[in-house]
Amino acid sequence: MVGAPTEHTHGDKERITGELPARLRLLPAGRLSVLSTEQFLHLSHQVMEPAAASPLPPPPPRTKPSNMLLLLPLLLLAASLAPHGSSADGLRYDYKAYTECKGHPEPALYNGGILRWAKKIKDFRTADEGNYSPSFVLYNMSAGMAYSFSCWVKFNGPGTIHVKAKILSLDNAGSQCLGTALVRNDCWSFLKGGFTLNSPSQTSVLYFQAATANASMVSIRSASLQPFSPEQWSQHREDRIQLIRKRFVNVHVSDISGGRVVGAKVAVRQMSRDFPFGSAISKTILGNKPYQDWFRKRFNAAVFENELKWYATEPAPGKEDYALADQLLQFVQSSDAVARGHNIFWEDPKYTPWWVKNLTSADQLRAAVAGRIESLLSRYKGDFVHWDVSNEMLHFDFYESRLGRNATTDFFRTAKRADPLATLFLNDFNVVEVCDDLSSSADSYVSRLRQLADAGVTFEGIGLEAHFGKPNIPYVRAVLDKLGTLRLPIWLTEVDISNALDPKTQAAYLEEVLREGFAHPSVDGIMLWTAMDASAACYQMCLTDGNFTNLPAGDVVDRLLGEWQTREVLGATNDRGSFNFSAFLGEYKLSVTYLNSSAEGTFSLARSDDTKHITIRLQP
Repeated sequence: MVGAPTEHTHGDKERITGELPARLRLLPAGRLSVLSTEQFLHLSHQVMEPAAASPLPPPPPRTKPSNMLLLLPLLLLAASLAPHGSSADGLRYDYKAYTECKGHPEPALYNGGILRWAKKIKDFRTADEGNYSPSFVLYNMSAGMAYSFSCWVKFNGPGTIHVKAKILSLDNAGSQCLGTALVRNDCWSFLKGGFTLNSPSQTSVLYFQAATANASMVSIRSASLQPFSPEQWSQHREDRIQLIRKRFVNVHVSDISGGRVVGAKVAVRQMSRDFPFGSAISKTILGNKPYQDWFRKRFNAAVFENELKWYATEPAPGKEDYALADQLLQFVQSSDAVARGHNIFWEDPKYTPWWVKNLTSADQLRAAVAGRIESLLSRYKGDFVHWDVSNEMLHFDFYESRLGRNATTDFFRTAKRADPLATLFLNDFNVVEVCDDLSSSADSYVSRLRQLADAGVTFEGIGLEAHFGKPNIPYVRAVLDKLGTLRLPIWLTEVDISNALDPKTQAAYLEEVLREGFAHPSVDGIMLWTAMDASAACYQMCLTDGNFTNLPAGDVVDRLLGEWQTREVLGATNDRGSFNFSAFLGEYKLSVTYLNSSAEGTFSLARSDDTKHITIRLQP
């Protein structure tokens, strides 16, 4: 992604007005004014209509101790009658999402969640641009809870517009974007997102903002807001890891006549991991044995930070230099790791070779880009599992602005002919990182993929850079849900956390992002953007210091790598001659011994819902 720090927008909060009121007042003209909470509640009940049959009262008064004592037995009775697992782990996250525009909205997820008891405001507007109708008023929102939101959206204006869903806390008048959708007037679009609150909110408004001030009324159907406790959210991740990253194995041991062997000792050791988890590297790793040993101990995938970029391999016209890239590739291959090719073209003019920017005609540029693809991919045909063909094209358009809208289509076609075995990716930032960057919303990404597909490009991979400030984890999961509907491999290609944070916070945020990515069924690989330069510095986040002693972020990575592999399983066959276990996907060595007999073998665990059955017949 970067050769030098690039300024990316990571802000996920905005204020409704320049000088924020403590409370909001709903006026017939839709303007804001200062209002107490009591006045707001009184007024809001005059202008709200119910979203469901159940009315929503104002926040209840504090319960007196005597009433609490009367309620306690009833609460305990209800808890005893509740189905097992219905609290901490009973409610499951719904990964359902849609990217197609539909004639009719689908039913609400979670039957609407807590919006079943919310109230709708008919006309809610704030002082900044856009249309905010309808909206929901919510009481007593909790900090630390993960809120998953979804709805179907439509509007009655011309064309296609972006609509944001936002949550506004009246306690501090701060708003937060929680999801976006590209919306039309002839069908319903699915908006999915989520959020967490930094502090409790007595009264909040969930509202919708159109990306244009002249947009007509936005219509909402099947809205749902479902809270999950931190324990529930974590349990969902663990359940998904068991389902998609692990597999049950049954080893059956028999003697030479086919009879079951009871009490045979079984030893299983993992030799390699299936899930690609890697890091960026740079020329500083060459000849640096401590760095190489540190990398090999941890990672099974790599990407070169800058050494494959056009400005590095051809700094002047016709003067190609692949020496560093060749040496890095040799190191990766000797480490039994896979390599991603990053990148063929970078649409950001800041990182386009100076001599390419100085070409004066489209024919000259067209010849240069054809030479770039031919030179790069003929040299490394079959060596890189992926190629980021057009990097950050959702934000920049250096080549298309000069060669026409079909330039990217031509890039992909030429790259596929040059290296048919490589998976070709788009790669961009702010897709999962923030909600407010409409250039790279999930729907913008999907729209661009479909435009290129209509032009004949066969797409194979989605690259999400994942340069985070403070991650909004429920939003990350929602975006992955939407992109996952395309059934394409999704990689988190350049994961890091801003160095503006203190190391412990940086590490905590990194752990949340990595756990979320590893647990999501649509994510096929994770790359850390943690290449270390000669001064032991990194783009935003280092895992170690210059002596390869772990920093807090490095401790997180080591802990998760240990957690996400099955180092060794030891046991004995039961009275049916079987030994059962669950193991992470990958390559394994199996040893079985019984008295004077033994057997050895290897097996692979690939992703499947079925149990892997292995039969071992001992020889005397």
